[in-house]
Amino acid sequence: MERHELPHAIVYTSNTGHTRQYAEMLGQKLQLPALALDKAITQLPEKSCVLYLGWIHANRIKGYSRAVRRFSVCAACAVGLCDMGTLLSEVRRATSVPDTIPLFTLQGGFCSGKIKGLDKILIAMLQKGLSAQQQRSAQEERMLQLLQQDKSYVCEENLTGILAWYREYTAER
Repeated sequence: MERHELPHAIVYTSNTGHTRQYAEMLGQKLQLPALALDKAITQLPEKSCVLYLGWIHANRIKGYSRAVRRFSVCAACAVGLCDMGTLLSEVRRATSVPDTIPLFTLQGGFCSGKIKGLDKILIAMLQKGLSAQQQRSAQEERMLQLLQQDKSYVCEENLTGILAWYREYTAER
């Protein structure tokens, strides 16, 4: 990727729809198409510059390794249950996102009806463990409420960091 090549698209992988919502919002703000990874692979040329968004699973950004094999990723966003801006070093390390690629974490939400298999069991264990704790940190309390209420935190305000980065990135071009 050239240092200041402009992104051609927002490419994403979504599980329960929160990442897709962020990708579509970001696409509207930046006037870029938002494409699911499978669709992007068929529609965009190899090595196209893209912004990549994926959901967090075990501190890894789903679809990221597949996206970097096909595209030139200029920034990545990881969407999960975590608070905004947290888990950056853990996600970067687990997903092998180079330090040269800006990484953002966005709080998505929880939709129990869309969780399946082993993930459903792991979420139930997390919820049970958090519920059993006598004292919880503020972050643990928010996580427990999220898991109990099927809540979404997706909103335009959460895109402030990536939008600021994008303005600076495109101004350098």
